[in-house]
Amino acid sequence: MAGVWHFSNEGIARLEAGGGVQRLAAALVYRPTNQVISSYAELEARLAIGGWMRLHPPQQPGTLQFHKGSTCNHLITLPADFRFLRPMHLLDIAMKNRELFEVREKFQ
Repeated sequence: MAGVWHFSNEGIARLEAGGGVQRLAAALVYRPTNQVISSYAELEARLAIGGWMRLHPPQQPGTLQFHKGSTCNHLITLPADFRFLRPMHLLDIAMKNRELFEVREKFQ
């Protein structure tokens, strides 16, 4: 049953059917410009501003990795296909770059 349940003060519930179910998703936002990151090219350019470098690990095909300089041991590992980014990947990026990125909820 898709839709929204409404409850009255008398305890009566009714289901208001919706045209479709909205799915909650996450978006990675580049804070300085309030831009939603929609590709690896955009992400890589924004990470470079923060001092991140792309690695090409031969032992992990199907992934992209970014490393932040020699003074820090942070590593970001992402799926090679941007479509397979999950909220946990976005949170990893945002947590390691709090001044540059944030994760926002969006409806699809």
